[in-house]
Amino acid sequence: MFVNRAPRFEVLDEDGLTTLDRGSDRLAAEIGVQFDHPRALQLFRQAGQTVEDNVVRFEPGFLRAKSALAPPEFSLRARNRARDLVIGGDHMIFGAVNGPPFVRVDGVRRDGTLADFEKLLKLVQVSDVLDTPGRNVLEPNDVPLDVRHLVRALAATRLTDRVWAGEPSSEEAARDCIEIAAIVHGGRAAIEQDPVLFANVNVNSPLHFDVRMLDGLLTYAEAGQAIIVTPFLLMGAMAPVSAPAALAQQMTEALAGIALVQLVRERTPCVLGSFLSTTDMKSGSPAFGGPESAFGLYASGQIARRIGLPWRSGGGTLTASQVVDFQAGYEAFNTLLAAFLAGANVCWQSAGWLEGGLVTSFEKFAADCEILDLLQAQFTPVKVDEESLAYDAHVEVGHGGHFFGTAHTLARFRDCFWRPTIASTENNERWLRNGSMDHAARAALRWKAMLDSYQQPPLDDAVEQELVEFVERRAAELGDAVDVR
Repeated sequence: MFVNRAPRFEVLDEDGLTTLDRGSDRLAAEIGVQFDHPRALQLFRQAGQTVEDNVVRFEPGFLRAKSALAPPEFSLRARNRARDLVIGGDHMIFGAVNGPPFVRVDGVRRDGTLADFEKLLKLVQVSDVLDTPGRNVLEPNDVPLDVRHLVRALAATRLTDRVWAGEPSSEEAARDCIEIAAIVHGGRAAIEQDPVLFANVNVNSPLHFDVRMLDGLLTYAEAGQAIIVTPFLLMGAMAPVSAPAALAQQMTEALAGIALVQLVRERTPCVLGSFLSTTDMKSGSPAFGGPESAFGLYASGQIARRIGLPWRSGGGTLTASQVVDFQAGYEAFNTLLAAFLAGANVCWQSAGWLEGGLVTSFEKFAADCEILDLLQAQFTPVKVDEESLAYDAHVEVGHGGHFFGTAHTLARFRDCFWRPTIASTENNERWLRNGSMDHAARAALRWKAMLDSYQQPPLDDAVEQELVEFVERRAAELGDAVDVR
């Protein structure tokens, strides 16, 4: 888990922040937020807010006051306690891509399968720079939809020993994921006391929470598990084309969800989500990695710190590119660098995202891990002391020499500089002899080497048996038999 102690890059002055606060309050009070769930409406009504049909209009200050009940920092317990996560403050955690239905591997784009999903979980497990596989690093389309959450949760538990994210899109699926976590971690009371799961709840922007996501939000809130409330804002489509307008909308939507969580169960850990990018106004397609996205991240960090909440950055290593090329690299790097500079606490979508989030790429997974490793090294403070000044090396070399053979160099050359695992420093002749491979081809070799190094983490036999029996029973109840033994 990385700790980012670098100064934050802040782009808004006090007047700008105050104007955004006013804009968010006006949206909340005059336009309101739609909640397609009777319990959510009842909770807000009981809290004294105005409810008309399924729209809630909020008194100024209400959303911030309720959101302030969420802890500014919290921990999540992993199966391997060395993998426990701290969310908030200077801590940053990184998750793999989540959500794509398609996979690109060895130059072929196709539907994702359970075998692909399991390989990607193994890659997360062997990575030193990723902290969580999240919920669905890839959709296993060969598994029936109604039992997919069971198969994913069991695979994440078996193949990794890390914190994973539960399915938020129905009450039934959320309850199943909570039960699987409870089996592993000592029961429902234990995980309510010491949370172990994330749930990422997306807002159906603009200003709308649909019933499926609310089912998940309410269920995870009852269990005291960590909830990320993430508006999905592509400017020009789900938000106005003005970045300040989108930021005010993001604040209203995220705080409305977090306030609802606190009405269900005070002190439930929450993360203010951000996913703010642009739309290509010629084609209507999503665009990623541009200056507006970076500005949105910088500003989101300031807003979250002002409110006092941990926050999730809108990426990750996002790109609209169809293949692992220069566009994919610079869009991914620009988005991820902005998250570091803005002090994000949770970086979802940090490895494997391709084609606007439709595709999980094995090659880009490996390439993104290298970018992430580079930035973690880049944002690690350099110790400046007498030893680091290497005065004795100057005495040894004198004037006009070189430092290759000095005692200082020989003692440090193996680890004195960051070393890439994919990028090439070969001269042209050696590069030609080695097959003239581009970055994507080398990344293909890298992910396969990572996979070869995988070792399955141990899981107690009795726990595994209970998990298998639960998953098989629930799958049968849902109408689909699965073989997970």
